[in-house]
Amino acid sequence: MRHKIIFTFLLIAFFAVNAYSQADRVVGIWLTEKKTSQVEIYKNSAGKYEGKLVWLDEPLDENGRPKTDKDNPEPSLRSRPLKGIKLLKDFDWDAKAKEWKNGTIYDPENGKTYDAYMWLDDNNTLKIKGFVMGMRFMGRSTAWTRERNVRN
Repeated sequence: MRHKIIFTFLLIAFFAVNAYSQADRVVGIWLTEKKTSQVEIYKNSAGKYEGKLVWLDEPLDENGRPKTDKDNPEPSLRSRPLKGIKLLKDFDWDAKAKEWKNGTIYDPENGKTYDAYMWLDDNNTLKIKGFVMGMRFMGRSTAWTRERNVRN
């Protein structure tokens, strides 16, 4: 009987660790589809996945100053530098669906934030779909390429 309890405990621990590692596969540096920026995806202290802009191929504007979030709908945020802003927020891992969901993606090119979910097409391709009004079937998708893994 004791062996069955130990075996059951080990089996549960194995699946818990495996589910945890699956969720963290998204952590790392990702090159955006247009190949003009990189986003670092990480897990925050609340266990949610977020992504911040860490590199731009053209970080300066026409005046030689760092590019800003000039299209943000909030006037007070238009002067903040693009580098460092959070593009991805509040994603949860759904092991059954094998996707990160319930998050948002911010598009600095138009200043809009969309509901979003994301999934790995393969280990090095992250697909992200942004949508509005809860209609997942309608929206726009993008594919990012893994640049490198990052350990927490």
